[in-house]
Amino acid sequence: MKDLTNGSIVRHILAMTPPIMAGMISIMICQLVDLYFVSGLGDAAVAGVAAAGNAGFLVNALMQVLGVGTVALIAHAVGRKDRADANLIFNQAVALSVLFALLTLVAGAVLSRFYMRSIAADPATIEAGTVYLLWFMPALALEFVLQVIASALRATGIVRPAMLVRVVAVVINIALAPVLISGRGTGYPLGVAGAGLASSIAVAIGGLMLLAYFRKVERYVAFNPAQWRPQPRHVKRILNVGLPAGGEFAMMFIFMAVVYYVLRDFGAAAQAGFGIGQRVLALIQMPGLAVALAAGPIAGQNVGAANGARVRETFVQAALIATVVMIGFMCVAQLKPELLLAGFSNDRETMEVAFLFLRIISLNMVAQGLIFTCSSMFQGLGNTKPVLVSSATRVLTYSLPAIWLSTRPGFRMEYVWYLSVAATTFQAGLSLWLLHREFGKCLPPIRQAEAPAQAGVDAVTPPARAPV
Repeated sequence: MKDLTNGSIVRHILAMTPPIMAGMISIMICQLVDLYFVSGLGDAAVAGVAAAGNAGFLVNALMQVLGVGTVALIAHAVGRKDRADANLIFNQAVALSVLFALLTLVAGAVLSRFYMRSIAADPATIEAGTVYLLWFMPALALEFVLQVIASALRATGIVRPAMLVRVVAVVINIALAPVLISGRGTGYPLGVAGAGLASSIAVAIGGLMLLAYFRKVERYVAFNPAQWRPQPRHVKRILNVGLPAGGEFAMMFIFMAVVYYVLRDFGAAAQAGFGIGQRVLALIQMPGLAVALAAGPIAGQNVGAANGARVRETFVQAALIATVVMIGFMCVAQLKPELLLAGFSNDRETMEVAFLFLRIISLNMVAQGLIFTCSSMFQGLGNTKPVLVSSATRVLTYSLPAIWLSTRPGFRMEYVWYLSVAATTFQAGLSLWLLHREFGKCLPPIRQAEAPAQAGVDAVTPPARAPV
């Protein structure tokens, strides 16, 4: 366990960011690897895999329910030096992760084809996406348990093991993808099914590695089967923090589904170009997101320790670092987008869409960095409801106008990207205002409680909220 209530906040952020970023980039690379090797199967396969990957946002919403609730509550317990509560929260989260994994497998088997039919018009795209989802669902199901373990480690200030496991999983996926997709070396090509299977095998091996590390090395929290029986009070604590954060990812799923819907009349090449551009954009946003995620446990431990001044400083430093990082990558996307998109498709129309998307959407990277930072701070504070409010506002200010524009004569796809930039900028402003308001409600009581240490424990959560 690493104490984040003392020492330089900037040093803590910079120490935690690279492993977090490496872990996240490895996840994104897995998806890009699938697209890269699937690109040889044609536009319909690329569009199907890209559109199917959007379903991952919905599953990620459930993962965030567990991950955010686990990080926030364990970080608070660490700050309070309450190891018993940290272990109880961890084991309750493990039980929930198994339940969510089973639900994911069932939903994938039942709803995959219906989902693809709702966002794609081309039969070949629908078939490719459905097949990919069915083989990719085991990977998503396994991610629930991995999410809880990695979140518990991150709450205690440990991020390197999860990163190393992710890197190993990427290497395995890269090695398996060409073998399973195109049958390289075996003569038995599986096509898009091979892409999903490669990811599932890689995640399974990575999961076993992380589980072995956790059982052998981790000492602050541990598996305790006696605590796996759901306890409504503590399940509610996790859900009170996690559900709004999960709702944020659900909003992202809706946002992405609307994009695919309004692009469907432009054909498979347009959807494929958007899928490629979106994943590259997500990749270059990862450093800024990693900075924000590093700020969450720091803020959470200091909330638990009733140190309001360090909570505020954590936001300021994280926002500054994230802004500088985002500006740098925005410049690359504006000036040399071909460096980021090279090699994903040989189809000229597909790549033209990807170039156009990346150039326009990269304009909102600074705003997105601020949104990431505010979201992580709300997680650290233990109140994620404002995150859901800002995300829902973005969906409303984007989705309805986008659908309306798509019905107007002369509609062009770049209108969708410009509208997205405007909606994201508005969300960033709203998020900053909501965080300022939350600081005003939470941090003054924390500062008043800093003198009596025990009273500080009670001051972590305002009376009107569920206990954290």
